[in-house]
Amino acid sequence: MIYSPKTFALPELPGLSEKQIKVHLALYEGYVKHVNLIMATIAAFEKTDDEGSKYAIAEMRRRLAFEFDGMRMHEYYFSQFEGTKSGSPESALANAANEKYGSGENFIAHIKSVAGTRGIGWVVVYADTHANTIHTTFVADHEVGQLTGCPILLALDLWEHAYMVDYVPTEKKNYIDAFFANLNWGVVEKRFDEAKKTSAA
Repeated sequence: MIYSPKTFALPELPGLSEKQIKVHLALYEGYVKHVNLIMATIAAFEKTDDEGSKYAIAEMRRRLAFEFDGMRMHEYYFSQFEGTKSGSPESALANAANEKYGSGENFIAHIKSVAGTRGIGWVVVYADTHANTIHTTFVADHEVGQLTGCPILLALDLWEHAYMVDYVPTEKKNYIDAFFANLNWGVVEKRFDEAKKTSAA
């Protein structure tokens, strides 16, 4: 299996410059490259039977999650900006947000509050289909701390590479505002609907 970088039909994103997006996409492509490199190297080492090869394989398997999750999280991130912005206050996601947070405005305020967590990482909104609810959490390392079995609905990249071309660290709030200004809630709602369908199947 060889992974290829996905292409994203991104519109103009006010608050996020073309240069910033190009830098960020190049970093995403680096994750894809290293997923393929690790998998190919493991396959090559598996053809030998010496202790050094076994040790190298074990270390690369530990590293694979970092590269793979970095690849996949960025695919969630960039695809959230595609298409014509949409979203419905009557959607299943809106209803879940109202039940959990009281209103859509409170839901967004909560995500922004979590995004204010000191340090680098991700804010991730998940569907917990077992409990029929949603969760918002901070994930410092994308290969550690994900909520097991919970489909990802929204991924907000808070690593500094996501905004440092356009904003200095003290302006992270401005980047978060730009993220929400460009977020296509219709994509997030579709992810929630698909998670519920998969759970019901």
